[in-house]
Amino acid sequence: MLIKNNFLTSLRGKGGGYMLSREPETYTVGSILKLVETSVIPVACLGCEDNSCERASDCRTLPMWQKLNGMVDEFFESVTLADLCENNNL
Repeated sequence: MLIKNNFLTSLRGKGGGYMLSREPETYTVGSILKLVETSVIPVACLGCEDNSCERASDCRTLPMWQKLNGMVDEFFESVTLADLCENNNL
């Protein structure tokens, strides 16, 4: 999946393996998670563009989950592979 989406390049033969296709600063943890994980949303009803939950209009906790989802996404999009390699205090 990472190769198909040009995140990694595979090298064949002796000394082969995988390497990044771009500089580590250009990869966010969020972009990687969105490729390899089914979902990182906190509740299932946020998994669709249009929330099809029949109780969404009356749900008192939905705004909280939406805010948490936005915070998680913003955080993961702000962390790069370079940050992780440098062991920055995130």
